[in-house]
Amino acid sequence: MSVWKKPISTEILAAMHVDTAVQHLGIEFLEVGDDFIRARVPVNTRTRQPYGLLHGGVSVVLAETLGSCGAACACPEGYRAVGLDINANHLKGATSGWVTGLTRPVHIGRTTQVWQIDLTNDAGELTCVSRITMAVLAPKG
Repeated sequence: MSVWKKPISTEILAAMHVDTAVQHLGIEFLEVGDDFIRARVPVNTRTRQPYGLLHGGVSVVLAETLGSCGAACACPEGYRAVGLDINANHLKGATSGWVTGLTRPVHIGRTTQVWQIDLTNDAGELTCVSRITMAVLAPKG
């Protein structure tokens, strides 16, 4: 059973992020399923920190992008989702290739949503785990 209440596809998600940090960092939306979104970010000169590792903040941008997109598309039409809190545990560095994120809902409620985001490197090793809590805002008026 699908959790989506608004139209969603990789093309829709990419179009929403033209001229944003997501596009600047090279984040690509890969797949949308009934209860998940998958996207990836390159590990390159735009996204590395001085030690040559993927910048932890870039991992959080990928995580927040995935969780926020999931929450926005799981809201009823006219409703919006905005971030309340995000945390991230960086488990393993990545120095090249891609880091891929997968988000799934933990809780979809009337006023809040919680999404889990797991990031992995090209070898399938977990590099970061993150959780985002979103507030669901009713239409004004």
